[in-house]
Amino acid sequence: MTYRPSWMDDELQMLRDAVRKFYDTEMEPHEARWQEQGQVDRDFWNRAGEAGILCASVPEEYGGAGGDFRHEAVILEEQHRGRGVSGFANAVHSTICAHYILDYGTEEQKKRWLPRMASGDAVCAIAMTEPGTGSDLQSIKTTALMDGNEYVINGSKTFISNGQHADLVIVVAKTDPSKGGKGISLIVVETENKKGFARGRNLDKIGLKSQDTSELFFDNVRVGPENLLGGEEGQGFKQLMVALPQERLALAVGGAAVMETALEETVRYTTERKVFGKSLLEMQNTRFKLAEAKTIAHVARVFVDNCIERHINGGLDATTASMAKWWVTQMQCDVVDECLQLHGGYGYMNEYPIAQMFADARVQKIYGGSNEIMKELIARSLVAS
Repeated sequence: MTYRPSWMDDELQMLRDAVRKFYDTEMEPHEARWQEQGQVDRDFWNRAGEAGILCASVPEEYGGAGGDFRHEAVILEEQHRGRGVSGFANAVHSTICAHYILDYGTEEQKKRWLPRMASGDAVCAIAMTEPGTGSDLQSIKTTALMDGNEYVINGSKTFISNGQHADLVIVVAKTDPSKGGKGISLIVVETENKKGFARGRNLDKIGLKSQDTSELFFDNVRVGPENLLGGEEGQGFKQLMVALPQERLALAVGGAAVMETALEETVRYTTERKVFGKSLLEMQNTRFKLAEAKTIAHVARVFVDNCIERHINGGLDATTASMAKWWVTQMQCDVVDECLQLHGGYGYMNEYPIAQMFADARVQKIYGGSNEIMKELIARSLVAS
């Protein structure tokens, strides 16, 4: 069964081929070492920039490739289809952070930061989560209070992807704590030699071993008003809410690609694995399990592609994005678990790709808004209608 999304074209196929070659030659050979050190090499970001993989949907005038979310989706899919993909948090950098700056930044801010992000000279992170404050963004404690002509930032963040490498951090902080969610703003901190800014430990995770995920500390960090994203206080919560559908769609894109890869790996393994004189794939239970996995993966693919089409046409609503995020990531975990089971004891060994897929998949149901939060958002839409 050959399936091609309606949003794909020859140009995007050429991009897919180029990205696949880049990941095969520049990422996969280094993944084991990166997992050992807990992060990708810093200069890999520059190589990715040279290859046009960073900020693919940022206009050329700001250093990007001038594409749209389809280009980001192709790049993300190919990363998740490769072996050794877990450490490169380009989705955070390009699909999430770059678009906060592109969509909400002033012209000066776009020209100042986006070209450096597109080249890999600056790695970007977004600092939302705090110790004790996960999905409840309105309860954050970090403040950015005006003192003279500067904001003074105080607080701590945790679980921050790209935290060790980040040259730019978009900090979610309260510029007016008395206003609750309406007092939240996004402020960009340039970390190099920044007094009061400190990186904590590179966190030891179940999966995503080569992705630097960190604690960040802000102790009287001073930045000018020109670093307030968009130049107006109190817009942060609205900016976050508007941008979240794209983040959640990106997670679904990755989840769908992983399911397809897990299925391919398991078909290959069960074809080669001999038990009781025949291949594992010849056994009815194996065939039925893989038939179920194939069906789920295909349904997820069609759903995600529909969401991509709607998104590039400006029609992806928050409820549908929440549906895609929770369902695809849940199915990702279920399908990968079934595929690992069909590998038997070998599936538990890290030398087999399915083991890494299993470990990496689990967080998909947590970050980007937990799946429980996604269901609550969907339920609210039922009441509203």
